[in-house]
Amino acid sequence: MATGVTINNWTTDTHIITDEVFTCDFKYELKYEGKTSENEILKTEQKNEYELLVGGNLDNNLYFGDNLDVMSHLIHQKTLKGKVKLVYIDPPYGTNSIFQSRHQKDSYKDDLVGSHFIEFIRRRLILIRELLTEDGSIYLHLDGNMTFQIKVIMDEVFGAKNFRGFITRKKCSNKNSTRKTYGNISDYIIFYSKSDNYTWHRATDAWTDEKILKEYPCIDEKSGRRYKKVPIHAPGIRNGETGKEWKGMFPPQGKHWQYTPTKLDEFDAKGEIYWSPTGNPRRKVFLDEDKGIPVQDIWLDVQDSLNQSIKITGYPTEKNPYLLERIIKASSNVGDIVLDCFAGSGTTLDLAEQFGRKWIGIDNSSEAIRNIFKRFYKGLEEMGDYVNKNTITSTSSSNQSTLFEPQVKYNSSLKERRNFNFYSDNRFKESIQDILEEHLDTENNCA
Repeated sequence: MATGVTINNWTTDTHIITDEVFTCDFKYELKYEGKTSENEILKTEQKNEYELLVGGNLDNNLYFGDNLDVMSHLIHQKTLKGKVKLVYIDPPYGTNSIFQSRHQKDSYKDDLVGSHFIEFIRRRLILIRELLTEDGSIYLHLDGNMTFQIKVIMDEVFGAKNFRGFITRKKCSNKNSTRKTYGNISDYIIFYSKSDNYTWHRATDAWTDEKILKEYPCIDEKSGRRYKKVPIHAPGIRNGETGKEWKGMFPPQGKHWQYTPTKLDEFDAKGEIYWSPTGNPRRKVFLDEDKGIPVQDIWLDVQDSLNQSIKITGYPTEKNPYLLERIIKASSNVGDIVLDCFAGSGTTLDLAEQFGRKWIGIDNSSEAIRNIFKRFYKGLEEMGDYVNKNTITSTSSSNQSTLFEPQVKYNSSLKERRNFNFYSDNRFKESIQDILEEHLDTENNCA
């Protein structure tokens, strides 16, 4: 694959013929009926009142209400504008469907399609942008149904220059479908920052013995350290120091040194340059200085649960916790605020708390609120509905769990965590009284 260089370096005599001339601004936007102006969205104040039903002066906050109105409340009443470091959202996908929990309870509606869905998401993205810190980021999770339309909207809201990545995730095992198309096993996460200066801790995977032997096959004779050989040049011509002669050699044609001649001398003096029998220099990169395998933008290791022993709430869109761990650790710091305004089963909130972040969760489904309370107060339940649980062997369980729980850092057994304030839209607080009664019974039983 070719590596591009800046367009200012076009210096050859190659002629490319075109009759097209573009004189206007290169910005673009998606147009459709019903598109509200940004000013109108930003000026809209909250319509409803939110009553504190559980908690008090706690760091974490859960809201039962429409997320557009709640976010307006957070901006205007809670003065959280510019205070949220990270947003992860897994909204409806524009499928025109109803989704049920594992107990066949209606959990949420995904009934907006076309331009209605686009505008629904756009209005919320505008408020999310206002809530984000200048060094904050957003990850938006969708399937292939409306991903590319929403990508254009995110270019409008956050600026195309702040697009950071398009992640493809393997969401399930391979399908043996009879439909006339390819098996649908992927969904997508769109990653934007609010500015050029955003929080980022590069995600890495640990080295395995097999990968070490393949990637770091050499042993340094003097130190005994394991290393690999890498080129010391890179594509593109440079006219500065990295284009000059080093030890009587110039970079190969069309390339430049990756380091200045002075830096290359330092490497060589420390024994970090490998010289081949033909005099070809390469740099020694040592395993013990490697921080791990950088995670790329295709994620095959965080698909949704297969293992019957995995503990979940049973909410229909519940995500692999290690997916959220990766995102939270990469784009936030301990003590930062993480927001999920389509909170669902509360996986984002759970992982944010376990890794020392504060959180805000919002959902308008009473079934989602029920599952979040279950997660934090009673703990998660095993996924499997066993006829005879004793027939499940530890071997089969561990083989499956490598796809969903490859590490033990995520504690799925946590319960009795009364560490969040719960607010409800006053109009609908009666509809969740059974959840509160169950919560109060739990408190009384534990007293």
